[in-house]
Amino acid sequence: MSKPRLSRQTLAALPASVQQPRYDRGGHAPGIVHFGPSAFFRAHQAAHVDALLASDPRWGIAAVALKSTGVRDALAPQDWLYTLAVLDEAPSMRVIGALDAVIVAAEDAARVRARLAAPTTHLVTLTVTEKGYCLAPDGGLDRDHPDIQQDLREGAAPASVIGWLVEGLRLRRSAGLPAFTVASCDNLTSNGTKLRRAVLDLARAKDPALAAWIEDEARFPCTMVDSITPATDDALRARVSDALGLEDAWPIQREAFTQWVIEDTFAGPRPALDETGATFTSDVAAFERAKLRLLNGPHSTLAYIGLLLGHETVADAMADPALSTFVMHLMREDIAPTLTATPGLNLEDYGAAVRKRFQNPAIRHLLSQIAWDGSQKLPYRILGTIADRLASGAPIDRLALPVAAWMRFVRRRSIEGVKIVDPLADRLAEIGRACTGEAASDVERFLALETVFPQALAADPRFRAALVAGYAALENPTAAISGE
Repeated sequence: MSKPRLSRQTLAALPASVQQPRYDRGGHAPGIVHFGPSAFFRAHQAAHVDALLASDPRWGIAAVALKSTGVRDALAPQDWLYTLAVLDEAPSMRVIGALDAVIVAAEDAARVRARLAAPTTHLVTLTVTEKGYCLAPDGGLDRDHPDIQQDLREGAAPASVIGWLVEGLRLRRSAGLPAFTVASCDNLTSNGTKLRRAVLDLARAKDPALAAWIEDEARFPCTMVDSITPATDDALRARVSDALGLEDAWPIQREAFTQWVIEDTFAGPRPALDETGATFTSDVAAFERAKLRLLNGPHSTLAYIGLLLGHETVADAMADPALSTFVMHLMREDIAPTLTATPGLNLEDYGAAVRKRFQNPAIRHLLSQIAWDGSQKLPYRILGTIADRLASGAPIDRLALPVAAWMRFVRRRSIEGVKIVDPLADRLAEIGRACTGEAASDVERFLALETVFPQALAADPRFRAALVAGYAALENPTAAISGE
């Protein structure tokens, strides 16, 4: 016999172990419009807003999907409620009620316009991935993009999120309303700056006077977001159903850790998200740099060295005492000295939180997946740190080891005939097959990749020597990370 569906009417049936909304979900207009109701958004930003609504009911969310109907169709019968499963040593369940609606723009443009133009709307947020920004290689708007071409046609409904932002701001200016704040929550550096440029580029092409008003009145804070959000699967649906005693068509799961850093520049009212654990700052870049170096760098280190040691997941790798100790020293002694603390960012506490996240047995994060796209990731995650350490005259032996491990990873995959997931896959496979195992010549082949290794770094004798030594030492990876 099937169970009842999660909805406003069935909330009372929830067991006490499942947290549910502690506020009246009716009687107020949403203050946030969000484009891109992704799993990450529903696990992250919507959960923060859900926590805020108990004390400030102005900030409900009207979510907008540009074309996809999936989230709307799954959640409409549930009165927009869904379950968030927090994966930790002691997992917990929570029903999120922050969504007031999910609107599909391609089917109901008038309703999207109405929400953007509503006097109660003060904040527009986005999780549309980098592709959704329709950027050209120079960072400006790609005016040849098909969606932007439609946005430029007189009288056409917007196709891109950039088009919708310009349209919403146009409507507000025409109505004599203040501009809203637009906050990108996508995982790209300087996201607010990039978004602002794209919006202004389109606005100038359509109406220079509108563009000038947007430039003066609207705000586009940069943000940094972080929380591992595994995809929803049947196992999660079954676990949620057992816990709730109800069916949920689209529950979400994430780790317990969540981080939302927001540049403190707003065009109007600012939601008190700092009360829910978010951080307002004037220096988002410091947090981005810490994430790239103290989280992403060790993540790649665990991936490449962990795979050499035969581990499968991040938690497995962190359960290896030698590797866990190596990563701790790498973070404290090699990476942290290249970073600058800023209010709200304690580097020692952040590093400890990162290591705890890596050890979380409830998150099954495959090392083989983290190892993807190494040619794009390593320059930002590790090579920049190495360059800074070299400039200060500091040792880089530990930092060179994960780079050398990436080279060995490529070589092994190439010899085994396993496809390498990387934009440079063909070139890497060619290099890997040419490697002989002789450290100096193998390293030399990789250093010829100018898109990965900046010329000045590749030519630095200290870097070359550390790489060659690390590559040779990884013939026995346990000994290499133990310093034997």
